[in-house]
Amino acid sequence: MLNPRTSRTFSFQVKYPAPEIGSPVGFGLNLLIMLIIPAIDLRGGQCVRLRQGRAEEMTVFSDDPVATGLKWQAAGARWLHLVDLDGAFSGSPKNLEAIRKLRQALNIPIELGGGLRTLDTIKAYLDLGLDRLILGTVVLKDPDLAKRACAEFPGKIALGLDAKDGLLAVEGWTETSRKTALEVAQALEPFKPAALIYTDISRDGVKRGVNIGATRALAEAVEIPVIASGGVSTIADIEALLPLEAVGVVGVITGRALYDGSLDLAEAIKLAQKD
Repeated sequence: MLNPRTSRTFSFQVKYPAPEIGSPVGFGLNLLIMLIIPAIDLRGGQCVRLRQGRAEEMTVFSDDPVATGLKWQAAGARWLHLVDLDGAFSGSPKNLEAIRKLRQALNIPIELGGGLRTLDTIKAYLDLGLDRLILGTVVLKDPDLAKRACAEFPGKIALGLDAKDGLLAVEGWTETSRKTALEVAQALEPFKPAALIYTDISRDGVKRGVNIGATRALAEAVEIPVIASGGVSTIADIEALLPLEAVGVVGVITGRALYDGSLDLAEAIKLAQKD
């Protein structure tokens, strides 16, 4: 179901409307299904997952990010979500070669977050062929940069809102602010980002289910498309999210559940297409 408020304000066109497996598509005015977006978190060139963002609680799932990306593409993914964890912790890009290889190998759109703190870095990654970049730390620490990036690269910048107990966390989730995701989202609305990616950190990597209430409240408060993240464990979580399409939730990012097999990507995509 399309969010009428979002439709009036933004113009995200589907680039490739054909539904065949592996065909890349955007989200927006012509897209009537929620996107199920697989995640690859990169650390030291490997595919890993952290528990609630803690670097010391890391599980390595693959040492071949390209093979993993191709697997998700073959299963029907229409976007791929990348996180440069080393970049998020250090403040500058660290997995450039793995990201470059993924962009060369896949034909679906790719979004990336982690360590994007300057306009030069943002431009370099867009020049590399990435389709959307996610700014997190700068949203709080350098909002002018976030504003400039949204203005200079319209439709290419999403803003990440990662919350611990409702309060935004930055610097790879190692610092917690005193601002809520909701108040920051409303302040960012004039920037017109491509999307807001909302993560409940307490649920990330632990498969406790998506925070439906907080995700709904955020989507209802702004006219920016929202992508949910954190906590997906089974197909039941996808079913619980689908009604939120009506208020502007256009996608959900999932990682650990795909890697340990508790969620089948193709099945989740099929369910979203039926909604």
